[in-house]
Amino acid sequence: QLQLVESGGGSVQPGGSLRLSCVASGTSYTGYYSYTIGWFRQAPGRERERVSCISPSGGSTAYLDSVKGRFAISRDSAKKTVHLQMNSLKPEDTAVYYCAATSLSCSGAVIGTSYQYWGQGTQVTVSV
Repeated sequence: QLQLVESGGGSVQPGGSLRLSCVASGTSYTGYYSYTIGWFRQAPGRERERVSCISPSGGSTAYLDSVKGRFAISRDSAKKTVHLQMNSLKPEDTAVYYCAATSLSCSGAVIGTSYQYWGQGTQVTVSV
Protein backbone atom coordinates (compact mmCIF):
# COMPACT_ATOMS: atom_id res chain seq x y z
CA GLN A 1 0.00 0.00 0.00
CA LEU A 2 1.50 3.27 -1.14
CA GLN A 3 1.37 6.25 1.21
CA LEU A 4 2.04 9.80 0.02
CA VAL A 5 2.87 12.80 2.20
CA GLU A 6 3.06 16.35 0.85
CA SER A 7 4.99 19.21 2.39
CA GLY A 8 6.23 22.66 1.48
CA GLY A 9 3.02 24.63 1.32
CA GLY A 10 2.64 28.04 2.88
CA SER A 11 1.76 31.67 2.32
CA VAL A 12 3.64 33.85 -0.13
CA GLN A 13 3.17 37.15 -1.89
CA PRO A 14 2.46 37.30 -5.61
CA GLY A 15 5.64 36.67 -7.55
CA GLY A 16 7.04 34.46 -4.83
CA SER A 17 8.11 30.83 -4.95
CA LEU A 18 7.40 27.61 -3.13
CA ARG A 19 8.70 24.09 -3.52
CA LEU A 20 6.31 21.27 -2.76
CA SER A 21 7.52 17.76 -2.01
CA CYS A 22 5.70 14.46 -2.16
CA VAL A 23 7.37 11.61 -0.33
CA ALA A 24 6.22 8.04 -0.83
CA SER A 25 6.41 5.13 1.57
CA GLY A 26 4.96 1.67 1.87
CA THR A 27 6.55 0.38 -1.29
CA SER A 28 9.92 -0.76 -2.47
CA TYR A 29 12.14 1.31 -4.74
CA THR A 30 11.14 -0.94 -7.63
CA GLY A 31 7.48 -0.57 -6.80
CA TYR A 32 7.70 3.23 -6.54
CA TYR A 33 9.50 3.35 -9.87
CA SER A 34 6.37 1.95 -11.55
CA TYR A 35 4.10 4.85 -10.55
CA THR A 36 3.26 7.99 -12.44
CA ILE A 37 2.92 10.89 -10.00
CA GLY A 38 0.58 13.81 -10.48
CA TRP A 39 0.09 17.07 -8.62
CA PHE A 40 -3.48 18.32 -8.34
CA ARG A 41 -4.99 21.38 -6.75
CA GLN A 42 -8.42 22.35 -5.59
CA ALA A 43 -9.55 25.82 -4.61
CA PRO A 44 -12.81 26.48 -2.73
CA GLY A 45 -15.76 26.27 -5.08
CA ARG A 46 -13.65 25.04 -7.97
CA GLU A 47 -13.09 21.71 -9.61
CA ARG A 48 -9.98 19.71 -8.82
CA GLU A 49 -7.46 20.06 -11.64
CA ARG A 50 -4.22 18.37 -12.48
CA VAL A 51 -1.38 20.84 -12.35
CA SER A 52 1.46 18.61 -13.42
CA CYS A 53 2.47 15.01 -13.94
CA ILE A 54 5.71 13.05 -14.24
CA SER A 55 6.29 9.59 -15.64
CA PRO A 56 7.93 6.78 -13.65
CA SER A 57 11.28 7.40 -15.30
CA GLY A 58 10.97 11.17 -15.03
CA GLY A 59 11.47 11.46 -18.74
CA SER A 60 7.97 12.66 -19.54
CA THR A 61 6.15 15.53 -17.89
CA ALA A 62 2.92 17.43 -18.40
CA TYR A 63 1.64 20.79 -17.19
CA LEU A 64 -1.60 22.68 -16.96
CA ASP A 65 -1.48 25.53 -19.49
CA SER A 66 -1.81 28.21 -16.83
CA VAL A 67 1.35 27.04 -15.01
CA LYS A 68 3.61 26.33 -17.97
CA GLY A 69 6.85 28.24 -17.68
CA ARG A 70 6.27 28.89 -13.97
CA PHE A 71 6.09 25.41 -12.42
CA ALA A 72 8.57 22.57 -12.79
CA ILE A 73 8.10 18.99 -11.69
CA SER A 74 11.01 16.68 -10.93
CA ARG A 75 11.54 13.28 -9.50
CA ASP A 76 14.17 11.72 -7.24
CA SER A 77 13.26 8.06 -7.34
CA ALA A 78 16.10 7.07 -5.04
CA LYS A 79 14.44 9.18 -2.36
CA LYS A 80 10.92 8.26 -3.52
CA THR A 81 10.20 11.98 -3.80
CA VAL A 82 8.59 14.21 -6.39
CA HIS A 83 9.04 17.97 -6.21
CA LEU A 84 6.92 20.74 -7.66
CA GLN A 85 8.86 23.99 -7.94
CA MET A 86 6.42 26.86 -8.21
CA ASN A 87 7.72 30.25 -9.30
CA SER A 88 6.04 33.56 -10.14
CA LEU A 89 3.07 32.56 -8.05
CA LYS A 90 -0.23 34.29 -8.62
CA PRO A 91 -3.27 34.68 -6.36
CA GLU A 92 -5.15 32.28 -8.64
CA ASP A 93 -2.65 29.57 -7.68
CA THR A 94 -4.13 29.56 -4.18
CA ALA A 95 -5.47 26.08 -3.43
CA VAL A 96 -4.85 22.87 -1.55
CA TYR A 97 -2.28 20.91 -3.50
CA TYR A 98 -2.31 17.12 -3.54
CA CYS A 99 0.04 14.56 -4.98
CA ALA A 100 -1.32 11.30 -6.29
CA ALA A 101 -0.03 8.10 -7.84
CA THR A 102 -1.29 6.00 -10.68
CA SER A 103 -0.16 3.02 -12.70
CA LEU A 104 -1.32 4.79 -15.88
CA SER A 105 0.72 7.18 -17.99
CA CYS A 106 0.47 10.95 -17.68
CA SER A 107 -1.50 11.12 -20.91
CA GLY A 108 -3.86 8.43 -19.70
CA ALA A 109 -4.38 9.87 -16.24
CA VAL A 110 -5.53 13.46 -16.59
CA ILE A 111 -8.44 13.29 -14.16
CA GLY A 112 -8.31 12.52 -10.48
CA THR A 113 -10.31 9.32 -10.65
CA SER A 114 -7.45 7.76 -12.61
CA TYR A 115 -5.21 7.92 -9.53
CA GLN A 116 -5.21 5.19 -6.91
CA TYR A 117 -3.28 6.82 -4.10
CA TRP A 118 -3.50 10.32 -2.64
CA GLY A 119 -1.73 12.42 -0.08
CA GLN A 120 -3.48 14.55 2.53
CA GLY A 121 -2.79 17.85 0.80
CA THR A 122 -0.85 21.00 1.59
CA GLN A 123 -2.24 24.54 1.50
CA VAL A 124 -0.74 27.14 -0.81
CA THR A 125 -1.90 30.73 -0.33
CA VAL A 126 -0.76 33.56 -2.58
CA SER A 127 -1.83 37.02 -1.44
CA VAL A 128 -0.51 40.50 -0.74
